[in-house]
Amino acid sequence: MSFPRASGVLLHPTSLPGRYGLGDLGPAAFEFIDLLASGRQRIWQVLPLGPTGYGDSPYQCFSAFAGNPLLISPEQLVEDGWLDASDIGQPFAPSAAIDFSAVIAHRHTLWPRVLERFEASGSSATRDRFDRFCATHADWLNDYALFMAVKDAHDQRPWTTWSADIARREPAAVAAWTKRCEREIRTHKLTQFLFFDHWRRVREQCHVRSIGIMGDLPIFVAHDSADVWARRELFKLDANGEPTELTGVPPDYFSATGQLWGNPHYRWDALRETGYAWWIDRFRSLLALVDRVRIDHFRGFEASWEVPARATTAIDGRWVKGPGAALFDAAQRALGLEQLPFVAENLGVITPEVEALRERFGFPGMAILQFAFGTDPQAPTFKPHNYARNLAVYTGTHDNDTTVGWWTGDVGHSTRSEAEIEEEREHARRYLGFDDGGQVHWQFIRAVMGSVADTAIVPAQDLLGLGSEARFNRPGIASGNWRWRLKPGQLTHNVLSRLSVMAATYDRA
Repeated sequence: MSFPRASGVLLHPTSLPGRYGLGDLGPAAFEFIDLLASGRQRIWQVLPLGPTGYGDSPYQCFSAFAGNPLLISPEQLVEDGWLDASDIGQPFAPSAAIDFSAVIAHRHTLWPRVLERFEASGSSATRDRFDRFCATHADWLNDYALFMAVKDAHDQRPWTTWSADIARREPAAVAAWTKRCEREIRTHKLTQFLFFDHWRRVREQCHVRSIGIMGDLPIFVAHDSADVWARRELFKLDANGEPTELTGVPPDYFSATGQLWGNPHYRWDALRETGYAWWIDRFRSLLALVDRVRIDHFRGFEASWEVPARATTAIDGRWVKGPGAALFDAAQRALGLEQLPFVAENLGVITPEVEALRERFGFPGMAILQFAFGTDPQAPTFKPHNYARNLAVYTGTHDNDTTVGWWTGDVGHSTRSEAEIEEEREHARRYLGFDDGGQVHWQFIRAVMGSVADTAIVPAQDLLGLGSEARFNRPGIASGNWRWRLKPGQLTHNVLSRLSVMAATYDRA
């Protein structure tokens, strides 16, 4: 898949400067679209959009199909007549960090009022749209809404700790809980209807401004999710529903003991018997929301790191073969696409077999400039003079430190010595041709923008030259991530104007 030469910005919607505790799909999203357009940017890259669970991570969601209700704009609900201004209360105090507990508590007070207003005054046309939405998405929406309602009734505990009958989805229990939680189920369905409606408006405005959205698809799903609860046969679980094998990666740049993600591994044999129907539904669902997709941990489709569930680190694992080309062949046939609009995150332990799979389907790979100056075996491929055209390049990603943080701080990775860290910096000075008086983030931005790679993406933190305090995620650390957000007015047209000049200079406008 060859994409037009373009550039864009990586910013998850929760990091927008919304007025009610976190970024959402309201006014701040439309202001950001205007900023992108003023900077001649043609891509808005986001992280997974699902309802977040453990650790508030967008990579640990309660559903692989649902949207995150926290992204519904309270202000838009007022404008649409689903709430009164008094219902949403006073704006939250401005903060550079999201307090997810406070936001979740606030939103939970809104949903029953929205349902009451919907049932009392929703027009027949809106009710018809809601009914059509529920019918169209019934394959996942019914399971998700029931899962969330039962989870609410069990004080948010994981589904394996629920009453045994509903944990096992015994038909009588499903029927009883569906009747018992009828109103709660309807509320969860309504919030999904609203999320998809708000997202549609944002995406349409992106298209009006000639901006495409790049979404993100995690290869694995959370154990505590409607997907695993409803489709146990597709995952490696024991009789009680607990994982027998977990996913992760071996020791790497981020951790000397590897990363143990805690997601259950797939039963690829069971998926193959269905023609990969669940995966095809997943692809179809996401492609209805975005224009291109970054496939997280693409190498796992060739082989993934599997660790026994009893393990406390990811060191003692093994590589287990994935579906390979069969999955993507099946997806192309089922979706009727000659080419899948995917970008393959081919970072980590990458073998010739992984690259052969990526190249067979023409998926652009990724290159991270921060990784270009160290001792990683892939480092040479991350240098701009070695880039291919069919590539997506980044100054850094959501998992990296910011460029300024990487440059100025104590990087603190246990896999590297201080001498190695300093050698990286010196290598970057020589390669990029600047001294410590230069703005390292703009040196990095210029390098990726001026490269031959078709796609260049810059995290919003790097546009602003922010330090480690603005880092979004620290892989291997379970808490305190995903909380950074823009302050009101922090990202300005002046900042984007500099990016606009680069976009024009390097034929990305």
